[in-house]
Amino acid sequence: MNDSKNPRVLVITPEVAFLPQNISTLSSGISAKAGGLGDVSASLIQALFDQGADVHVALPHYRTMFGGRYGPLAKFRCQAAQGGMPIERVHLAEDRIFFYRNHVYSNHYHTNLKIALTFQREVINNIIPFVQPDLIHCSDWMTALIPAMARKLGIASLFTFHNFHSIYATLAQIEDTGIDTAFFWQNLYYRYYPDTYENMYVANPVDFLVSGIFSAHFVNTVSPSFLMEMVEGRHDFVVPALREELDHKWKAGCATGILNAPDPSFNPATDPEIAYTYGSEDHPEQKRKNKRFLQHALGLTEDESAPLFFWPSRLDGTQKGCQLLAEILYEVISRYWKENLQIMFVADGEYQAHFRDIVAHHGFWNRVAVCHFNDSLARQAYAAADFVLMPSRFEPCGLPQMIGAKYGCLPVAHDIGGIHDTVRPLNVAENTGNGFLFEIYDANGLLWAMDQAMDFHVLPGSTKNPQIGRVMQEAAVQFNHEVTARQYMDIYERMLHRPLIKREMK
Repeated sequence: MNDSKNPRVLVITPEVAFLPQNISTLSSGISAKAGGLGDVSASLIQALFDQGADVHVALPHYRTMFGGRYGPLAKFRCQAAQGGMPIERVHLAEDRIFFYRNHVYSNHYHTNLKIALTFQREVINNIIPFVQPDLIHCSDWMTALIPAMARKLGIASLFTFHNFHSIYATLAQIEDTGIDTAFFWQNLYYRYYPDTYENMYVANPVDFLVSGIFSAHFVNTVSPSFLMEMVEGRHDFVVPALREELDHKWKAGCATGILNAPDPSFNPATDPEIAYTYGSEDHPEQKRKNKRFLQHALGLTEDESAPLFFWPSRLDGTQKGCQLLAEILYEVISRYWKENLQIMFVADGEYQAHFRDIVAHHGFWNRVAVCHFNDSLARQAYAAADFVLMPSRFEPCGLPQMIGAKYGCLPVAHDIGGIHDTVRPLNVAENTGNGFLFEIYDANGLLWAMDQAMDFHVLPGSTKNPQIGRVMQEAAVQFNHEVTARQYMDIYERMLHRPLIKREMK
């Protein structure tokens, strides 16, 4: 492995929102993001590099998404801290399957399987032997076979998973892509109890996600509460194998939860996408201006004192709880008709048409706006709205509740998963909390929480505004990438039994 006293970490990720400008001469063009994993990977790499860690990155070579500028076998270099010798830090997995893609993932199962196997083949056969890392950090099902190989080689591995999605393939299918599973097949997790290598070769599929958990030295989910919900079997959609293996890791002291954090560009004081920037001191006036701006743009009743609720998540009835809001939409608008209560959606998904139908049927055009997702519009909504709605059935982490708090847009949410770890009931008398939670997952629970939010909304500004300012200040300190990255670095050091960064002797 690495001869340096500074441990070498290889971060393997199928997506990344950005790379540090100084990690390589060409990193400004690297961006391939599908969700929160891209942001977390980017922030972790940035923090590791800024603190002097010997960090390397393995990515698929998405030539189209990278602007088509980087030719075959591109390895991006930066200047070493000492001696001026170039160090290759960004390692791109080369294969035509990546070159012309416009999205990280496909809508087709077999295409995703081929992409995942091809990426892991390149990492296992070429990138790991070249980098010779001391520790490998893998994320989600597209990298989940690598910890099994790392364990065989004696390389410490951390496996992070952000959701439940998995994929399956037999040893025969895996080996057809050029991965020598015979070397590490005993470290994989199979759908059926394993027998001999020969007997399982074509008949016993490997569960990618569970294999990552099973074989990694350490695993983490994206919030502490979500980890415990799975360990305790609170979600019936979590497959038993995943729960059992995660439980084993937890009992062995090799599992934890680390919250994601919003992208640092989510800052109301500097966000270029909002009409009027503001901070915790001047939020009352500036948020009112943002509200009038948005109301005018969307055709809502222009009333700066009107309570505005914002729906930021995809309209997915399986996870996000939009059916709860659909059930009470008429009632909540009617109940607070005199207060001009308004709701805006900036989200796509199966329930969007349903909400449009409700609005059309009741003529709620000036009270409810249903918009396709647009990042600029979503940012303006955070800046204008008083409350952000998150009645999720389950939530591995969630970012809108954190972003909302930064913008003085208080969460109204189901007390579950990452929401439980980031939202506390607001208590004006005790000067604590940052939102409004309901515990029973049903429409009445959501309505109750919205009522609590309305009770807060009608308080005098002298009482309400200091609370919002406090929430904004606390969110800026708590919900940032530096906090998240430090927790990952602590795990790295625990796994390596030595500091990640060389420190000067006093």
